[in-house]
Amino acid sequence: MTVIAIVDYDIGNIRSIQNAFISQGAKVIVTKDKDKLFSADGVVLPGVGSFKHGMERLQESNLNEILEDYIKTQKPLLGICLGMQLLFTKSYEFGETKGLNFIPGEVKKLPLNCDYEFKLPHVNWSPINTAGITWKDSILKGIDAGSDVYFVHSYAVYPTSSENVLSETDYSKNKFCSAVQFKNVYGCQFHPEKSGVVGLKIVNNFIEICRGKYE
Repeated sequence: MTVIAIVDYDIGNIRSIQNAFISQGAKVIVTKDKDKLFSADGVVLPGVGSFKHGMERLQESNLNEILEDYIKTQKPLLGICLGMQLLFTKSYEFGETKGLNFIPGEVKKLPLNCDYEFKLPHVNWSPINTAGITWKDSILKGIDAGSDVYFVHSYAVYPTSSENVLSETDYSKNKFCSAVQFKNVYGCQFHPEKSGVVGLKIVNNFIEICRGKYE
């Protein structure tokens, strides 16, 4: 059975993430212990709230360094929502804060086009679209472009390289990166655990990657 470790750093309710992975046949452990994280087949970094607070919580348990060592093992890591943002170099939320820097890029507030009636946070079902990179053998394998997933966020990631943008989503007539991939590191700005059948397919895809099925 594939073992998925969810990083425990007291950021948000992770019960729905646990249930999503269990429903797809994975064994789930919630931990901050280095040995348990390293022994898992894959690691999920969840999170809601501010970037600064998230980094502070990781650093308090030395999880920033543990995760840095973990990705060197070439095992898969999936960041969800704030967890995806923390993978990047830095954020401008409540001032400038350094991130994990696993993926080069920045986190910035979603721009709003004043000609349209959009508000922040972006809380809605919105479609994910291709951004020039194939979804084959990725967390989006078998997902149709234009599929709706569930978002709750005011900030978005802006990768340095477009080659890391797995999907894009439009909000207020502006495109933002909604899923990312860099080597063995993946991220979803949306919540797959709250995105119905499409989200569960993404969860299953990550489990399959952890099994090495797509390698």
